[in-house]
Amino acid sequence: MMDADTSLAYGIFWAAYAIAFVVLFFMMRALFRLLPLYGLQTLLLSVLVVLLLTPVESPDVAGWWIPAWLFAGYELILGDTSAAATALFNFTVAGMVMALVWILDLVRYRLVNK
Repeated sequence: MMDADTSLAYGIFWAAYAIAFVVLFFMMRALFRLLPLYGLQTLLLSVLVVLLLTPVESPDVAGWWIPAWLFAGYELILGDTSAAATALFNFTVAGMVMALVWILDLVRYRLVNK
């Protein structure tokens, strides 16, 4: 269970992480606009979203969510591949969902820009 100070620090971390992600997302979107294909632009943005926004629940504290890239990297460095597999599973699920969203966006783009 988290005390009040820990909950506040947890909330501040996720708020700072979200703000930093939004700034990075818009910077990368401006950079990816240089690419000629809409599908490639949105694919790269989708990969960015999956890599940075996929969470995994901490095995130590219930209700404590960690960015999966951070958790998986830390556990792989420590050599605990079974714990890292949880994060990699979350990446797989998030990637499949994002692939579906990406395909639907390409269909929308094709229908609108005929």
